[in-house]
Amino acid sequence: MGNPKAFLEIHRQEAGYRPIQDRIHDFSEVEQTLNTRERKLQASRCMDCGVPFCHWACPLGNKAPEWNDALYKGDWELAYKLLTSTNPFPEFTGRICPALCEKACVLNRFNHEPTTNREDEAAIIEAAFREGFIQPMTDIVRNGKKVAVIGAGPAGLAAANDLNLMGYQVTVFEKNEAAGGLLRYGIPNFKLNKAIIDRRIKLLEAEDIEFKYNCPVSSDAISSHLSAEFDAVVLASGTPTARDLKAPGRELKGVHFALELLSQQNRVLAGIEFSKDERITAKGKDVLVIGGGDTGSDCIGTAHRQGCKSVTQIEIMPKPVEGPEDPQNPWPNWPRTLKTTSSHEEGCTRRWNINTLEFLGKDGKLIGVKVQEIDWEPNPNGGRPIMVEKGEPEIIKAELVLLAMGFLKPEHPEYPENVFVCGDSANGASLVVRAMASGKQTAAKVNQFLSK
Repeated sequence: MGNPKAFLEIHRQEAGYRPIQDRIHDFSEVEQTLNTRERKLQASRCMDCGVPFCHWACPLGNKAPEWNDALYKGDWELAYKLLTSTNPFPEFTGRICPALCEKACVLNRFNHEPTTNREDEAAIIEAAFREGFIQPMTDIVRNGKKVAVIGAGPAGLAAANDLNLMGYQVTVFEKNEAAGGLLRYGIPNFKLNKAIIDRRIKLLEAEDIEFKYNCPVSSDAISSHLSAEFDAVVLASGTPTARDLKAPGRELKGVHFALELLSQQNRVLAGIEFSKDERITAKGKDVLVIGGGDTGSDCIGTAHRQGCKSVTQIEIMPKPVEGPEDPQNPWPNWPRTLKTTSSHEEGCTRRWNINTLEFLGKDGKLIGVKVQEIDWEPNPNGGRPIMVEKGEPEIIKAELVLLAMGFLKPEHPEYPENVFVCGDSANGASLVVRAMASGKQTAAKVNQFLSK
């Protein structure tokens, strides 16, 4: 702890976003960076607490006090080594993690100015790439055993990375044309430039991990031959099934799952062409996003960049509490408070306690959505509150509806004992950092199993 008074003398400073009038016209990353001096000052604010709740809150167990101290002292290489001792891909979490560690920071407890851990880790890993601290591991001792990893999302990549470094020959099977999973096909470029993923994949390939693309693998294939061909199989195929909304008019042209829009837009930016009939675009349209989470927010930002006329976001649940504190989830737990993202700042009408009744169309095309305000009342029998109607139905004009209501947890058959399921595929949709943690934990289980 180089400066024990820094947290008293220096306020939290975030890098912030590019100006709205500039960023809505492109898909470049919206977040800016601090200069080296300011970044070191932010790292100096870490108190090196006796009980580091940041470490407790992070699914990866990141040692923020240690690498923040190294960053403050200017030892970027040490900071990098400390950071990557627990986090295999800080370039991902440093951009898109909601930073559970910051909400659990002791500084957040008494002045709501936690250490900027997320931005600090992004700065550390970018410096490591820039300064050449990161080089392919070419001296890995192989143990003669082979492991297949199904899915190249954050969980699969984390498992593949750890198993490879343990000496296993790893082959990654990915159903899409490139690696990354939702990092590539679900998260917009304005939050995560896909060159960041490509850079990491090149490094993993240089370390002898084999990637096979356009290779979907079925449950039957895993049980019938893949589990026999490989010493172990790690299934990290994510949660591919989005939650649908079976309201009348669902079949109308203009009603899409959120990932249909997001993945297509990312593919367009990667140079893939779509016909006019295939193309999903918000250009010149009134857009309605159903679902109040991060995926819905990503749809808002994408709609603006495509040139929409307006965006409305509705959520069936009540509006979260405003302000930094959540009485239902006090520090150091994650507060379920109202979140305003960079996409929300770009312009959006937000409404809560809204139920969708019907999609309205003309000549097979969407023209609006009938909705109704509702309330949630306590269930006299206990359990989930009861939804009750409130007021009269109304119509929201929309030519494009995006369903962003989450994903269904996959169901798996019984696999052979050498098949391990991890990430969202095992636990249901969650955070990238949790998927990575699950991948690492599963790699350890595989190693234990094959070391018997």
